[in-house]
Amino acid sequence: MADSSKMDIDTPNKPTTATPKVQQPKPQALSNRAAPSAILVSSRQKGNPILNHVKLVPWEYADIPADYVLGATTCALFLSLKYHRLHPEYIYSRIRLLAGKYNLRIVLVMVDIPNHEETLKELSKTSIVNNVTLILCWSAPEAAHYLELFKSSENAQPTAIRSQQAQSYRESVIEFITAPRSVNKSDAASLMSTFGSLQAAVNAQPEQISAVPGWGEKKVRQWTSAVREDFRVESTRRKVAPIRDLSTGYVADPTSAMGNGEDVEDIEDDADAEEMLLASAPKASELQTEQQTSSEPPPKEKDQQEESMSEGIMDALAKLRKQGG
Repeated sequence: MADSSKMDIDTPNKPTTATPKVQQPKPQALSNRAAPSAILVSSRQKGNPILNHVKLVPWEYADIPADYVLGATTCALFLSLKYHRLHPEYIYSRIRLLAGKYNLRIVLVMVDIPNHEETLKELSKTSIVNNVTLILCWSAPEAAHYLELFKSSENAQPTAIRSQQAQSYRESVIEFITAPRSVNKSDAASLMSTFGSLQAAVNAQPEQISAVPGWGEKKVRQWTSAVREDFRVESTRRKVAPIRDLSTGYVADPTSAMGNGEDVEDIEDDADAEEMLLASAPKASELQTEQQTSSEPPPKEKDQQEESMSEGIMDALAKLRKQGG
């Protein structure tokens, strides 16, 4: 008995079940505090006529550093150019107080003076340096409309202004065919059903396209020009260098010298070569002038040299046009 009681005293009682661990709650991110549904207006703006035109959204006075709070991360300052001319330091101190408080800081400028170019140029530089957005308005209703738009678009999704991307091959083909202004989606569908593929539609002759239902002369002309013209800017491709007589300074019209517009289009490939040649002519003339100045030839020799150089350039131009024709 003694041994058993001693054993009971010396041996500690073992727990039958394990102690559960304490579960610490996980921290949760707090959602952004919802912005008020009304435009917050600073008491500085009392008496501003633009408040009489804010009617689509509610507004109320509040103690805020900006003139208007249009959302949780958007604010606006109002500036009249007439007041800015009298107190040019005002807007800079107001912008300085808003540093780091809003993601989008707007300066709504009322253009109410006649000569405003230099003032706006100065404000534009300031807006770039201080990361603020400059918005110009010419009337109180226009300024109020900007405030209403920013407030109403506070929670708008970017899909409203994002262009629709084609989701399938058929949509991509229709988008390509409707690139000319006069061609609509039904015209694109009839074109594809007639020729069966885009390649066949591109390679089709104008007479074949005219047989497609709904395709008139204007649509056929715009479609063929869109798929067959070179990938060059129209104004650059059609540009022909003027014919300049270096001895007299007379500039001739290339269209009158070469005939009608068809002749001009026939030498389009040689237009760039002519431009390069004419561009090099002034440099050659300057080099010749420097050489003549250093050697100081007689006046008669100088005239003969200029005449021979002009004749050489004109002969080269004539040879180019003859090869192009």
